[in-house]
Amino acid sequence: MPLIKVQTSVTEPDKATVEVLLKQLSASLAMHTGKPESYIMTAFEPDLRMTFAGTFDPVCYIEVKSVGSFSPTQTQAMSEDFSQQINQAIAVPINRIYIEFADAKGYMWGWNGSTFG
Repeated sequence: MPLIKVQTSVTEPDKATVEVLLKQLSASLAMHTGKPESYIMTAFEPDLRMTFAGTFDPVCYIEVKSVGSFSPTQTQAMSEDFSQQINQAIAVPINRIYIEFADAKGYMWGWNGSTFG
């Protein structure tokens, strides 16, 4: 049920880099949420036309969603962790990364022909 989606203006890196990044983000999101990695979904969308601070310099927007509630401590830790991972993998400066954290009610999240609520 947790999802982390990365959207970036950076040109798509090689397949191995993307796969390693997505696997790292999956394991990290499972660890931060305490949910089984078997429920984690990751996505990576490169080559998007994006601006930040009025420039086309490399930028990244990340969505993190999960059923339940995030605490301020969790979101702070995830922000630091995910920003570092993105910076190391695709060289987007940390100050050009926005992360949106969203809680979802179980009945608003479908899977396997049903919902979590």
